Amino acid sequence: MYLLAHQLGFRALNEKIRGTSEDVVIEECYGERFIGAGATGRTITINGTPGNALGAYLDGATIVVNGNAQDAVGDTMNDGKIIIHGNAGDALGYAMRGGKILVKGNAGYRTGIHMKEYQDKKPVIVVGGYVGSFLGEYLAGGLIIVLGLNTEECPVGNFTGTGMHGGEIFIRTQKMPKNLPKQVCHSPAEEADMDRIRDILSEFSETFNIGMDEILGKPFHRLTPNAKNPYKQLYTNN
Repeated sequence: MYLLAHQLGFRALNEKIRGTSEDVVIEECYGERFIGAGATGRTITINGTPGNALGAYLDGATIVVNGNAQDAVGDTMNDGKIIIHGNAGDALGYAMRGGKILVKGNAGYRTGIHMKEYQDKKPVIVVGGYVGSFLGEYLAGGLIIVLGLNTEECPVGNFTGTGMHGGEIFIRTQKMPKNLPKQVCHSPAEEADMDRIRDILSEFSETFNIGMDEILGKPFHRLTPNAKNPYKQLYTNN
């Protein structure tokens, strides 16, 4: 199904997407919101710039954006995949609890805030460029990887991992972020750590046609919650 977003407006556009089980191609998208919310079992391709809450509550569909995306991509998504061939806005993957988000370019503030995992559900975010401050704020589970392919500086902003009490963050960098909060421990990624993320790095490489030699051309650092983290006591019985 082919849809012209600007002719429909976001309400009619989303009604048509919900009303079909076919794959959907959306042309001339100029900020229409909530595209693919709750979608399952198909591919939605967007040519243009979708608005806020793209793929919110996504439950198994694949969304491909040939352009940039705005704020709150993948808000509380449960399963599926979102591929962005440009940049993403703030709060990427907010409260995400499953599936994958791959961003070729940069992402804004509070990427991965409140991400969580449960049993076999482990959400993944990979950003090819840099991200703004508060990366992984209150992270409770899942995996975030920031590659910084377009910068020689550390590709994360301030306050990385504030309130972190689960999950892990990998940063490809020669220079670690300064003034990490007490909730965060960091160390160079070991070979066993890299082996665990190699498949997702390969998927990113194939998706955006970026060589693995380039991706692995700098060291990775791994951030994890401090075992003495006081925030953990607010969320678990341990």
